[in-house]
Amino acid sequence: MAKLALSYHNKIIAGVCGGLAEHFGWDATLVRIVFVIAAIVGFGSPGLIYIVLWLVMRYS
Repeated sequence: MAKLALSYHNKIIAGVCGGLAEHFGWDATLVRIVFVIAAIVGFGSPGLIYIVLWLVMRYS
């Protein structure tokens, strides 16, 4: 398994979804769709989760 890091190849906003997809071996589009659905449904706080993941992945 690769280190959890931002993706520079599969990047749309900050590379978080692409980095998660590369780390777990998933499709980046699927991860993005899950984030969008979570934002629409209001599951947790996807915006806050995204920002926290960006900070962790950027500075780790």
